[in-house]
Amino acid sequence: MMVVSVMREHWADPAVALPDYATSGAAGADLRANLPVADRAAGVTLAPGARALIPTGLRLALPEGCELQIRPRSGLARDHGVTVLNAPGTVDADYRGPVGVLLVNFGQVPFTVAHGARIAQAVLAPVVQARFAPAAELSETARGAGGFGSTGLV
Repeated sequence: MMVVSVMREHWADPAVALPDYATSGAAGADLRANLPVADRAAGVTLAPGARALIPTGLRLALPEGCELQIRPRSGLARDHGVTVLNAPGTVDADYRGPVGVLLVNFGQVPFTVAHGARIAQAVLAPVVQARFAPAAELSETARGAGGFGSTGLV
Protein backbone atom coordinates (compact mmCIF):
# COMPACT_ATOMS: atom_id res chain seq x y z
CA MET A 1 0.00 0.00 0.00
CA MET A 2 1.35 3.44 -0.95
CA VAL A 3 1.39 6.29 1.53
CA VAL A 4 0.12 9.77 0.69
CA SER A 5 1.29 12.47 3.09
CA VAL A 6 -1.54 14.84 4.02
CA MET A 7 -1.34 18.28 5.59
CA ARG A 8 -4.37 20.32 6.65
CA GLU A 9 -4.66 24.00 5.77
CA HIS A 10 -4.21 26.23 8.85
CA TRP A 11 -7.91 27.17 8.75
CA ALA A 12 -9.25 23.64 8.10
CA ASP A 13 -11.52 21.87 10.56
CA PRO A 14 -9.57 18.93 12.05
CA ALA A 15 -12.85 17.16 12.82
CA VAL A 16 -13.42 16.56 9.07
CA ALA A 17 -12.07 13.10 8.24
CA LEU A 18 -9.07 12.64 6.00
CA PRO A 19 -9.74 10.81 2.71
CA ASP A 20 -10.73 7.23 3.42
CA TYR A 21 -12.18 4.19 1.69
CA ALA A 22 -15.81 3.33 2.50
CA THR A 23 -15.26 -0.39 1.87
CA SER A 24 -12.26 -2.71 1.68
CA GLY A 25 -12.71 -3.10 -2.09
CA ALA A 26 -13.26 0.58 -2.92
CA ALA A 27 -11.02 2.09 -5.62
CA GLY A 28 -11.72 5.67 -4.56
CA ALA A 29 -11.19 7.33 -1.21
CA ASP A 30 -13.93 9.77 -0.24
CA LEU A 31 -12.98 13.46 -0.25
CA ARG A 32 -14.95 15.73 2.04
CA ALA A 33 -15.87 19.40 1.93
CA ASN A 34 -13.88 21.33 4.52
CA LEU A 35 -15.41 24.76 4.33
CA PRO A 36 -14.03 28.05 5.67
CA VAL A 37 -15.44 29.03 9.06
CA ALA A 38 -17.82 31.62 7.55
CA ASP A 39 -19.47 28.95 5.33
CA ARG A 40 -19.64 26.00 7.73
CA ALA A 41 -23.09 26.60 9.19
CA ALA A 42 -24.94 27.32 5.94
CA GLY A 43 -22.81 25.29 3.53
CA VAL A 44 -22.29 26.29 -0.10
CA THR A 45 -25.41 26.27 -2.26
CA LEU A 46 -25.13 25.55 -5.96
CA ALA A 47 -28.04 26.85 -8.02
CA PRO A 48 -29.00 24.78 -11.08
CA GLY A 49 -26.24 25.25 -13.65
CA ALA A 50 -23.85 26.80 -11.12
CA ARG A 51 -20.38 25.59 -10.29
CA ALA A 52 -18.06 26.19 -7.35
CA LEU A 53 -14.60 25.18 -6.23
CA ILE A 54 -15.20 23.38 -2.95
CA PRO A 55 -12.20 23.24 -0.63
CA THR A 56 -11.06 20.03 1.04
CA GLY A 57 -8.74 21.86 3.42
CA LEU A 58 -5.94 19.51 2.39
CA ARG A 59 -2.54 19.59 0.71
CA LEU A 60 -0.94 16.34 -0.44
CA ALA A 61 2.43 14.85 -1.26
CA LEU A 62 1.82 12.05 -3.73
CA PRO A 63 4.35 9.33 -4.49
CA GLU A 64 6.47 10.13 -7.54
CA GLY A 65 5.06 8.45 -10.66
CA CYS A 66 1.45 8.77 -9.47
CA GLU A 67 -1.47 11.13 -9.86
CA LEU A 68 -4.62 11.53 -7.82
CA GLN A 69 -7.72 11.43 -10.02
CA ILE A 70 -10.69 13.38 -8.62
CA ARG A 71 -13.88 11.65 -9.71
CA PRO A 72 -17.60 12.20 -9.12
CA ARG A 73 -19.58 10.31 -6.52
CA SER A 74 -22.25 8.29 -8.28
CA GLY A 75 -24.95 8.96 -5.68
CA LEU A 76 -24.56 12.74 -5.96
CA ALA A 77 -24.83 12.50 -9.74
CA ARG A 78 -27.82 10.15 -9.71
CA ASP A 79 -29.80 11.75 -6.91
CA HIS A 80 -28.97 15.44 -7.38
CA GLY A 81 -27.28 15.95 -10.76
CA VAL A 82 -24.14 17.14 -8.97
CA THR A 83 -20.82 16.04 -10.46
CA VAL A 84 -17.17 16.98 -10.83
CA LEU A 85 -17.03 19.42 -13.74
CA ASN A 86 -13.54 18.56 -15.00
CA ALA A 87 -13.85 14.84 -14.32
CA PRO A 88 -11.53 13.34 -13.76
CA GLY A 89 -9.58 16.17 -12.22
CA THR A 90 -5.88 15.53 -11.74
CA VAL A 91 -3.61 16.28 -8.80
CA ASP A 92 -0.02 15.91 -10.02
CA ALA A 93 2.71 14.36 -7.89
CA ASP A 94 4.69 17.62 -7.82
CA TYR A 95 1.72 19.83 -6.79
CA ARG A 96 1.72 20.98 -3.17
CA GLY A 97 -1.11 23.52 -3.19
CA PRO A 98 -4.60 23.23 -1.76
CA VAL A 99 -6.83 20.51 -3.19
CA GLY A 100 -10.29 21.66 -4.23
CA VAL A 101 -13.13 19.92 -6.06
CA LEU A 102 -14.88 21.74 -8.91
CA LEU A 103 -18.53 20.75 -8.50
CA VAL A 104 -21.36 21.63 -10.88
CA ASN A 105 -25.10 21.27 -10.36
CA PHE A 106 -26.74 19.85 -13.47
CA GLY A 107 -29.87 19.17 -11.43
CA GLN A 108 -33.08 21.19 -11.50
CA VAL A 109 -33.08 22.40 -7.89
CA PRO A 110 -30.45 24.09 -5.73
CA PHE A 111 -28.04 21.75 -3.94
CA THR A 112 -26.25 22.63 -0.72
CA VAL A 113 -22.80 21.22 -0.04
CA ALA A 114 -22.63 20.71 3.71
CA HIS A 115 -19.45 21.08 5.72
CA GLY A 116 -17.88 17.62 6.05
CA ALA A 117 -20.00 16.07 3.27
CA ARG A 118 -18.45 13.50 0.93
CA ILE A 119 -18.17 15.34 -2.39
CA ALA A 120 -15.86 13.29 -4.62
CA GLN A 121 -13.65 10.23 -4.85
CA ALA A 122 -9.87 10.26 -5.06
CA VAL A 123 -8.20 7.44 -7.02
CA LEU A 124 -4.43 7.08 -6.82
CA ALA A 125 -3.17 5.98 -10.24
CA PRO A 126 0.20 5.35 -11.88
CA VAL A 127 1.40 7.79 -14.53
CA VAL A 128 3.40 6.94 -17.64
CA GLN A 129 5.02 9.88 -19.36
CA ALA A 130 5.77 9.79 -23.08
CA ARG A 131 8.18 11.51 -25.40
CA PHE A 132 6.27 12.97 -28.34
CA ALA A 133 8.21 12.75 -31.60
CA PRO A 134 7.31 14.13 -35.03
CA ALA A 135 6.58 11.53 -37.72
CA ALA A 136 6.12 11.76 -41.49
CA GLU A 137 3.46 9.05 -41.42
CA LEU A 138 1.63 6.78 -38.98
CA SER A 139 1.09 3.04 -39.04
CA GLU A 140 -2.18 1.76 -40.54
CA THR A 141 -4.98 0.28 -38.40
CA ALA A 142 -8.37 -1.27 -39.17
CA ARG A 143 -10.10 1.77 -37.67
CA GLY A 144 -8.00 4.35 -39.46
CA ALA A 145 -9.21 7.92 -38.99
CA GLY A 146 -12.74 6.93 -37.85
CA GLY A 147 -13.53 9.27 -34.95
CA PHE A 148 -16.61 10.35 -33.04
CA GLY A 149 -19.43 7.84 -33.54
CA SER A 150 -17.51 5.78 -36.09
CA THR A 151 -18.05 2.52 -34.22
CA GLY A 152 -21.84 2.92 -34.04
CA LEU A 153 -24.29 2.45 -31.17
CA VAL A 154 -24.69 -1.30 -31.04
